[in-house]
Amino acid sequence: MRVPLSWLREYVDLPATETGRDVQAKLISAGLEVETVEHLGADLKGPLVVGQVLTIEELEGFKKPIRFCTVDVGQANGTGEPQEIVCGARNFSVGDKVVVVLPGATLPGGFSISARKTYGKVSHGMICSSGELGMGDDGTHGIIVLPPETEVGKDAVELLELVDEVLDIAVTANRGDCLSIRGVARETAIAYGLPLRDPALLDVPGPNAFGYPVKVSDPAGCDRFTARTVTGLSPEARSPIWLQRRLQKVGMRPISLAVDVTNYVMMELGQPLHAYDRHQVQGTIGVRRAQEGEKIVTLDGVERKLHAEDLVITDDRGPIGLAGVMGGADTEIADHDPAEEGAAATTDVIIEAAHFDQVSVARTARRHKLSSEASRRFERGVDPQAASAAAQRTVDLLVLLAGGTAEAGVTEVIAPSAPHTITLAADHPDKVAGVTYGRETVVRRLQEVGCDVYGQDELIVTVPSWRPDLTDPNDLAEEVIRLEGYENLPSTLPRPPAGRGLTGRQRLHRRIGRALAGAGYVEALNYPFVSEQVFDQLGLEADDPARRVVKLVNPLSDEEPALRTSLLPGLLAALRRNDGRGSHDLALFETGLVFQPRDAARVAANLSVDRRPSPDDIAALNAALPDQPRHVAVVLAGAREQAGWWGKGRPADWADAVEAARTVAREAGAELGIRKGQYGPWHPGRCAELTVTVDGAERVVGHAGELHPRVLKTLGLPARACAMELDLDVLERVGDTVPQAPSISTFPVATQDVALVVDAYVPASDVEAALREGAGELLESIRLFDVYENAEQLGEGRKSLAYALRFRADDRTLTVDEASAAREAAVALATDRTGAVLRG
Repeated sequence: MRVPLSWLREYVDLPATETGRDVQAKLISAGLEVETVEHLGADLKGPLVVGQVLTIEELEGFKKPIRFCTVDVGQANGTGEPQEIVCGARNFSVGDKVVVVLPGATLPGGFSISARKTYGKVSHGMICSSGELGMGDDGTHGIIVLPPETEVGKDAVELLELVDEVLDIAVTANRGDCLSIRGVARETAIAYGLPLRDPALLDVPGPNAFGYPVKVSDPAGCDRFTARTVTGLSPEARSPIWLQRRLQKVGMRPISLAVDVTNYVMMELGQPLHAYDRHQVQGTIGVRRAQEGEKIVTLDGVERKLHAEDLVITDDRGPIGLAGVMGGADTEIADHDPAEEGAAATTDVIIEAAHFDQVSVARTARRHKLSSEASRRFERGVDPQAASAAAQRTVDLLVLLAGGTAEAGVTEVIAPSAPHTITLAADHPDKVAGVTYGRETVVRRLQEVGCDVYGQDELIVTVPSWRPDLTDPNDLAEEVIRLEGYENLPSTLPRPPAGRGLTGRQRLHRRIGRALAGAGYVEALNYPFVSEQVFDQLGLEADDPARRVVKLVNPLSDEEPALRTSLLPGLLAALRRNDGRGSHDLALFETGLVFQPRDAARVAANLSVDRRPSPDDIAALNAALPDQPRHVAVVLAGAREQAGWWGKGRPADWADAVEAARTVAREAGAELGIRKGQYGPWHPGRCAELTVTVDGAERVVGHAGELHPRVLKTLGLPARACAMELDLDVLERVGDTVPQAPSISTFPVATQDVALVVDAYVPASDVEAALREGAGELLESIRLFDVYENAEQLGEGRKSLAYALRFRADDRTLTVDEASAAREAAVALATDRTGAVLRG
């Protein structure tokens, strides 16, 4: 919300010495987020005056139209002679009043004006556009043409109010009242302890039977509708300069008098309004829910298909506006355009000032992707009591500026409602803040906000109509605290209870993160939202459980409406972004929750905030949530080891992804099984299936390896990228995280190598498991150090696996016979289980 300081001073008598920075500090202390203070015209220096165009000479022989003008600027140039100026704009004529900047002046941006020769003529100054003066968009994209009655030679800096300060306030979602000059003025008056001249305090005639007919069929969606009619507007009437300038300062573009007035009143009072061309409205104005499939062309020229929950304004033809969002093109105010023959300007208007349901307006605006100044205010909360005053203010301005006549008829359709009251203990703000304010301070601050307060120890507080965000005692306590000053609250460090530290699960997650970071991976935290199309891009089967997602009712982005079932989409997107920005050697990891829907959907109960939830409440809440196991995943691309004087380096490959899984398993104290696998995004020939034993049964907990070329192409990833993902919760369940001190034997090791020939399809892990079991307790370690395939020596479809076996006893030195016997037992079991035979 942009708030000009000059406009603010109309309603609060601020000290003349107060600057925008001073007001900013006061409002920030009161809880409003004033982001910036813009100094309009800070670097503008005159002379800048009003001139009248006397002659225009068209200069020929140039690529673009150029005009040589003489302009009467009165005595502003010191001589009274006409000023000669070269100008390329064409939206003005002889006799028009324009803004002239004379030599010696400086325009915004530090642009100095001097007499200079151009296009064969000497130009003594410049005829200005709104952009050159930093005024904002006036809709003309050309020279400023002033009203004919403007005095020649008058100071244009004062006339156009070019020097001002504008406060830019980031209004939070609960403070809709501050989306108006009236609301900000109220906060300013409270902050300075000054009286407020409320612009909504107007004499408003009561409703009668002569007003324009209105029928509200949905009082829940529209609890107040005021209609007023103004006739006989002058087609030639234009918005005065002061009104245009105020709209420009708050960030709006002047359009036409009737529209400008409604926008001005909206910014002033916070009540959105709409003006209908009375001759285009057919029959009774109605408010109802749309019928499914109905259509409307809104003011932006777009035809929109309506939803059954949309609240619409109608006449006898059907919808003529989206309530609280945007009007329809059928009843648009027509402006007078002399260049358009036969175009009839609007002379009679119906003014609508209504109050619509916040949720209904918000959903309609999002459903149609149509955010407007009106919808921004309605969805944050509008003062329903201001509708009549806003309509009256609009009528008064139209009568004053356009010569119209206000009809006597006043229509008001109001749904019965009672003011909202809250019971508040007088010492409740003291308990919330930890500061003793006292009853008198609490009552005074609440009354400053606009509340009516009765009672002694227990206060009965009636909330003002412009503060729908005040709903419970804590809201009232917050008002007292913010107005007394957040900076005055004491700072007290919380005392953590003794004997509580990180849980075992938290320690495990931290150890895993440190281990992966030590292995050269960088942690990347990603949003947990995905699109369902990503599963097609990852090549998952149609019946894959990972495709069952939890969908959000109100997603941040319509393109990603679901919660992730895998960490890979986010990590691969981060990999793609970094690779596209020139970082080609990447190793990223993430630990985080994934979300899996339960078979039976449940609705979570709303827990009370006045007490701690019971264990049963928490259990019921958790039962309604989706399963949320924690996963760990890594992605790699580019070089794993950099080249240098020490060697050639090497690229990341599938073995690095498998080693990352082993690193995680070691930290969890779990024994990880690794075998050939095939799943989703991984290359079928370079994918490892990762397993653990849970309650005596083998369970797949993840995959690691090189990604499929088709996935790389679809997602735009670098070639030979690799990935790994594991279920951390299962690893934690089967792992033993009790530290084990290494045993150092005083007896020597006995090493035996064995090379076995097996069928090519036999996994090396199966052979290793058989050797490990067959060797018995004397086996200290086993390592696969060679894989060899040669059809001529081994036979078609055969391979050789060479293992190094290390044997050691705790109490003696092993003999050669003992080591050989253990080796032979291991080979025998491997032969029995896998069909292996000794090579050679």
